[in-house]
Order: sequence, then C-alpha cells, then structure tokens
Amino acid sequence: MTSPSEKPAPPPGVRLEGSTDALPLSPALGVSLDATRMPRRSTLVDRRVLRITAVSVVLGLAAALIAQVLTSLIGLVTNLAFYGRVSTEFSSPAGHHLGAWVIVVPVIGGLIVGAMARWGSRAIRGHGIPEAMEQVLLNESKIPPRITFLKPVSSAIAIGTGGPFGAEGPIIATGGALGSFIGQLLRVTGGERKVLLAAGAAAGMAAVFASPVAAVVLAVELLLFELRPRSLIPVALATVAATSVRYAFQGTAPVFAMPALAEPGAVALACYVGVGAVLGLISVGVTRIVYGIEDAFEKLPIHWMWWPALGGIAVGVVGYFAPLTLGVGYTNIEGIVSGEFTLHTLFFLCVMKFISWSISLGSGTSGGTLAPLFTIGGALGALIGLGLAALLPQFGIDPRIAALVGMAAIFAGASRALLTAVVFAFETTGQPAGLLPLLGGCTAAYLISALMMRNTIMTEKIARRGVRVPSEYAADYLDQVATGDACTRAVVTLRTTQILGEVRHWLNEGSSESQHQGYPVVDENNQVLGVLTRRSLLDPQWSYSLALGDLVTRPPIMVKEDHSLREAADHMVAEQVGRLIVVSKDAPHRMVGIITRGDLLSAHKRRLREARQASRHLRFGRNGVRTV
Repeated sequence: MTSPSEKPAPPPGVRLEGSTDALPLSPALGVSLDATRMPRRSTLVDRRVLRITAVSVVLGLAAALIAQVLTSLIGLVTNLAFYGRVSTEFSSPAGHHLGAWVIVVPVIGGLIVGAMARWGSRAIRGHGIPEAMEQVLLNESKIPPRITFLKPVSSAIAIGTGGPFGAEGPIIATGGALGSFIGQLLRVTGGERKVLLAAGAAAGMAAVFASPVAAVVLAVELLLFELRPRSLIPVALATVAATSVRYAFQGTAPVFAMPALAEPGAVALACYVGVGAVLGLISVGVTRIVYGIEDAFEKLPIHWMWWPALGGIAVGVVGYFAPLTLGVGYTNIEGIVSGEFTLHTLFFLCVMKFISWSISLGSGTSGGTLAPLFTIGGALGALIGLGLAALLPQFGIDPRIAALVGMAAIFAGASRALLTAVVFAFETTGQPAGLLPLLGGCTAAYLISALMMRNTIMTEKIARRGVRVPSEYAADYLDQVATGDACTRAVVTLRTTQILGEVRHWLNEGSSESQHQGYPVVDENNQVLGVLTRRSLLDPQWSYSLALGDLVTRPPIMVKEDHSLREAADHMVAEQVGRLIVVSKDAPHRMVGIITRGDLLSAHKRRLREARQASRHLRFGRNGVRTV
C-alpha cells in the first residue's frame, strides 16, 4: 500500500477500473473507527427462522383443515348437482342417472365460475400453481386475500359439477394464498413471505395425498426455487402438521392402494425406463396441445367470462359417453395402478379424459392438472405394459408398475418436477418395488422433455407474459470465494495530513496511480479512516488548503478478508457503494486490500472456465497413466 506523496513505481496488478459512485461527503470532523460498518455474517438459521417455523406449523394445520372443508364442499356440490341430495360425502359423478341432462351440469358450473372470475378475481382461473409462481417471482409472494376463499369455492363448483380436475391443485393454490395472506398480516420480509406461501401450498398437497416429502420437494422445485435451511425447515414441519391432520380424519392408508409388487429384473427395469421416455415424449405433446387450445379460446369473439361454459359443453358431452371422466377421478387412478381395468377401458378413459380435461383447462376454468395427468399417464403406461407383457412375457414386465411409471413420468415431463414425481408416486402407493423403475422412468421423461421443450405446463403461461422462471438451482458461487482471495492488495492510499491542492496536482499528472476512482485515507498509524472518491477530490467547492482528514466524514465501509463475496456484494448494495475496504480478520483496522464491483465480476472467471472449457488431464500410454 502506497501514498502518492512517496511517488513509487506503479505496482503490478493494480486495477485501473472502478465504480464512479461517490460516497456522500461533506466537511466535518470526528470520524470514529468504532462506527465502521461490517456486513452481517450469513447464518444457516436464526431466531426469525424459529418464528416463521412456528407460524408455518399453525399454517399447516389450518391448510389441512381447509383441505377437509374443500373436499366436503366438492362432495356437497357433486351430490346436489348429480344426485339431488344434500351430503358432503366425497362421491363420484360416474354413477348418476341424469341421462343427456348430464351435459347441462358442467355448463352451469362453467357459467358460475366465469361470473366469479369476472366480478370476483380473474386470478381464480387456471390451476393455480403458475399464478402462485408469478407472485413469488414478481410480487414478493403477495397474493390478494380474496383468493383465499374465491379459489376453493370456484374450484369446488367447477369440480363438483363434473370438471375433470383433481382437488389437489386448488388446495395447493388455496394453501399458498393463505400463507401469503398471513405473511401480509405479519411483519416479515419478502423471503419469509415466500416461505409461508410455500408452506401453505405444500401443506395443502400433503393434506390431500398424505405425501409430506413429495409436498416439500414440490415446494422446492416449483415455488421456493432454492434449498436452504431457513426455507426447508418451516415447509417440512408444515407438511408434517398437515399430514397428521389428514391421518386423524382419514387414516394412514396409502391414497392409491396397490397389491404388493415384486422387485423387477434388469430387463424389466430397462423396459420401464423406456416407458418413461415414451411418456416424456407424450408429455411434450400434451403441453403443446393444452396451450394450443388455450390460444384458440383467446381468438374467440366473445368475452372470456363465457369460455368456461363452452368448456363445460365439452366436459358434459364427453361425460355422457364416458362417465368415468367426470370429477376428480381418484378412484380411476387407483384402479389403473391396481390393474383392475381392461385394455379397452384404459384406452377409452385415457383418450376421453384428455379431451375433456384439455378443453376445459384451456377454457380458463378453475381446476388442477395433477390428477388428470396421473390418470392419462397411468392409463398410457398400463397400455404399454400390457402390450409388452403380451408380446414379451419372458421380460417379466408388470403392467401395474408400468402404470405407476407412466403416471409419474408424464407429470415429470410436463412439469419437470422430477423428484416430486418420483417421491409422490412412491408415497401415495407405498410400493418400494416401484421406486427404482420410477426413478429411471421419470428421469428418462425429464430428459426428453428438457431436450424438446423450453417451458413446461407450469411455466408456459407466465413465460408468455415475460416472467423468467428459474430452471436450475445451483450453489451461489460468490458464497464460495473469500474477499481476501479476490481483492486487490496493491492499494494506493492517501494521508489525512495531505493538502487537497497537492493531491489535485498529483491527480492531474495523469500517472497510472492517479487513475483510480476511489482512495482509502489512512492516519499516521496506517489505520483507514474512510474513502475519498476522485469526484470528491476534484470538487471545486473545497478549498485547496483543506487537509484530506477534514474531507472524510463517513466511517469506512469495510469487510473482513474471510467474509464471502456474497456478503461483500450485499454490503455494497446496502451501503450504496462501489468499493469496500478489506481488513485483516485478526486486526479489524489493518487494511489488506480493496474490493470493487469489478472484482466481484472477475471472480466469476473461474466458474465460467470450469463450465465451458473441456480438457483432458489423464492420458494412457505405454508407460501407463500420465498427467497432462
């Protein structure tokens, strides 16, 4: 470290670029090193995490109760619409005796939902997860409070009148809206509000399917876009609380009960991976068709309020010929993975369910995507499994495992929530023999989808509105580098006793040392008192006779050499500066260097080199392996 009064040769490695942002300065005295501001140390958890966790547990209990209420409400609407009775029992519309009048019921439901969307909130349209993602990414997770009751009511009407959707999507959206509402009532940060939203959404899913682990992974893959203890702990405990409520109401049996399965052999396992790849290809087509239908509705010359009613016509007509397509269809999924359906039933259910669901979803009504995709994928997987078992019986293929793989793989391909699909299928069936085929099949579907489709069924809608959705989650590289390793250590300093006129003359000489944008000012003990920028030193309002010590009014903004670059970058933003003094970790007032925004960017060179430059380090020769 040198001073311009000593006139040394320019040290090698001194950075000549820097920020022109100036610190707010005015003539004053009395700067104290005790006022030096340091960045906060990053910690895994703190007391605020305990508070958010406690709120999340209560939120999980509330979301589970709301799930029970919504399930009862769907049962009430279903019984009224199809059987003319007052009952909250969760029943399937497939056993109705309405005849051709069944076509009218979904139309009435569509009219009601359209009216609620127009005069209540347009946000109730769709399956809820993309809308929640958009609020997380753009609006600090602030969902309008009215969605908390409008979404479940509209979904209950849409599903109860025959809509081919599952209850899980609306419950996930409602739980997320409840978490956001609580986060807006409490004094929390935007990040903490996001955690509450994700905790509510995950709790809703766990309460429906008794799948707490899958619910946590869903929150990570589709809502949190991170995997940190401060977010993982509250969400996980919220799902545990919600699942306990579900157990109290409905017991601990798997949602989709299956007979015990035998462990697959190597050849069968390879076939299941192939089934997953086929379903991955189909998931791409399903996603494109759904959004193609949505685009077609956008071109209609009538107000969007009427679109759900038009979609209801398709639901009613399909339901007249294929009653199993009406309603949530959880019993259909159980029948598919249990091998209870014939080849003809599987094919008919798959085709008709897809027609009904895709048109209804494209019309903008309120409903989910998980259960329909599970039905369609499970039926396709079972069909492929039955065909392979008949043609190649020596491979030992179980159509039930193929159905399970198909169910999860189409969701993994359409949403690219790989781990969610695998864990969900395992938790809801309780079949350990299916875990390895699930992992292979879902990964194959994920691969095909990632190669062929940029956006997913969850992100395409908001991507069209210009929202950039994270698709990869990696550790923050800046958090892995210490400031002491990235800072410039050959620093040009100024003395508090130097006269401003002398320093201005030195600046105007144009030497390499005088080209920097900021200079630390040190006292007779080489302790840093502050930083003066070039702009401040050349400001004509200051007298030539002033000592530099009189110009320093702001305590130095410092960072220790063992702080991470992430902490340094956050400190720059918080203090609105473009450079920080780097001090020794053992002697807080001994400067070891200076770090600028340019240094932060330069630190990424290693990351880019590791990601882009392919090289070989070992070679095989006559003398064995040698290092290149």
